[in-house]
Amino acid sequence: MKIKYFAVIIFAFCLSNVFAQTVGLEASVSKRTIAMGEPFEISFTANGNIEKFNPPGFSDFRVVGGPNQSSSMTSINGKTTVSIALSYDLIAVREGEYTIGTASATIDGKSYQSKPIKINVVKGNSASQSSGNNRAAAPDNLTTGNNSDIAQHLFIKAVANKTSVYQGEQITVTYKLYTNVSIVDIALDKLPDFNGFWSQEIKNDNQNIPWTQETINGTIYHVTDIKQIILFPERSGKLALDPLGMTFLIRQVVPSNDPIEQIFGGSYKDVKYKIKSTPVTIHVKSLPENGKPDSFQGAVGNFSIDAAIDHSELKANEALNYTLKVSGTGNLKLFRSPKLTFPPAIEAYDPKVSDNIQESLNGVSGSRTYTYLLIPRHEGRHTIAPFEFSYFNPATQKYVTLTTKGYTLAVAKGDPASNVTTFSSRDQQEVKLLDKDVRYIKDTDEFKLSDNTFFGSVGFWVLLFLGPLLFIAAWFYRSWYRKQHKDLAKVKGRNANKVAAKHMANAHKQLQNGDKKLFYEAVYKGLYGYLSDKFTIAAADLNKENIAEQLRLRGKSDSLIDQLIETLDLCEMARYAPVVGTSEQEVYEKAKHIIQAVEKA
Repeated sequence: MKIKYFAVIIFAFCLSNVFAQTVGLEASVSKRTIAMGEPFEISFTANGNIEKFNPPGFSDFRVVGGPNQSSSMTSINGKTTVSIALSYDLIAVREGEYTIGTASATIDGKSYQSKPIKINVVKGNSASQSSGNNRAAAPDNLTTGNNSDIAQHLFIKAVANKTSVYQGEQITVTYKLYTNVSIVDIALDKLPDFNGFWSQEIKNDNQNIPWTQETINGTIYHVTDIKQIILFPERSGKLALDPLGMTFLIRQVVPSNDPIEQIFGGSYKDVKYKIKSTPVTIHVKSLPENGKPDSFQGAVGNFSIDAAIDHSELKANEALNYTLKVSGTGNLKLFRSPKLTFPPAIEAYDPKVSDNIQESLNGVSGSRTYTYLLIPRHEGRHTIAPFEFSYFNPATQKYVTLTTKGYTLAVAKGDPASNVTTFSSRDQQEVKLLDKDVRYIKDTDEFKLSDNTFFGSVGFWVLLFLGPLLFIAAWFYRSWYRKQHKDLAKVKGRNANKVAAKHMANAHKQLQNGDKKLFYEAVYKGLYGYLSDKFTIAAADLNKENIAEQLRLRGKSDSLIDQLIETLDLCEMARYAPVVGTSEQEVYEKAKHIIQAVEKA
């Protein structure tokens, strides 16, 4: 049992990234009320780097399994998060109410304790007695590559806040990732198609990915939101939300009886697994025709409206601003410009539209403002009529019509020397010649064609033929570039040395900073990444045996292969314990020599 504890602590200490949650130690059980003799699971989850772990006493229970270690790793947008869980399988041997005490752990140099948990043990039956050796929850570390097994531990759910809405009514859809397996890498395969919807993604500027825990049928999952989308259906009927597809690289435990491998967490293999969320059907109802006002232009939600002018007394040919502001929640971004009718004596320009809109899980809310520039062209009193705005409220399933205030403009006589176009008394627009306005074009002999023209010169002909020549050169360059980059494997092979150089530069930087742990990690990643790209070895097949085989096929000496394997082993061991007998500078020079030797081949 001590060896298993030591294996768990070493395994947890090696993980450098943690879940983007508050650091702490949490205890959870699969059931709080159990039958006597029925197995259940207690788990201690640490969102940090465990340095020491002390479990509580289980004197009132019989331990039938554990400690079982599990980890969940996720990488999204370059941010890696890891959580470590230690679990025990227990069986109650007596009826009554018992309290499992606190566990303690040292996480990132600080001490934490879990909260005690109360367990109620009731009288059991033969069925529960016979299942005493079965686990209450599925294991976090899978030992097979069966897709049906993985599907129970890694899946995506599309959760819509509504599945029956009116056309134009807003919906929020959240794509949630559920996992309790070790994830090495994630790739997005296909974004959902929102045919028939206007979509808006909710942006999240938080760099830390929030994780929560959910228990489903006795199994604990780590849960995070992948994407949050706001949708507005644009037509009625049954509309389907296509699934979101992703590819995961999952780390699975391989059973081993080797005590050395058990100390360092056992053997494992990485397996690719593709998943898709379940399609969701949205039932969209048409907007009712009964009671639809003539002023309705497609607004759906809950709104208010306000109108204002910046001044009501001015002179002819002076400008004023008429502002129309619509506020509320709903399809604000789908609004069309209002159809306003102004008096013939007022010249109106297309409105300037400004938004103050926020997107959240509650939907789209805020305001949209339309600002019209108006210019009265002659004196008098002119009336801007009230404006009617209608919308459909899905909550009440009724149309609502709002009316703004009307305004009267007192327009005084303008400046007769004004250089603008005016209106005649018959309200017909006529262009008049005023002071320095547009004058008639007169015939003149003052304009003559200069003899020093560019047309027909040497420079003209050079530029004329230079264009086609540059086009032909660009076409040949594009063909060459496509040919060179057609095979992605060869491109990665050509760039492998550059990628390795970046890792080695980082290793040299960490060496100068005196951070040995990060130094060995950089060398380790540099060698493995270089060999993977150079020999086109998939991440799931990247191991020392395959690397050695590829080097032998390329005629590399056994001494170089032994030197590479020795360096990889040294870097891997240095991540768990201090290295003696070899300096970091020697490891750095040896790694550079290996890359150069392989590159020369």
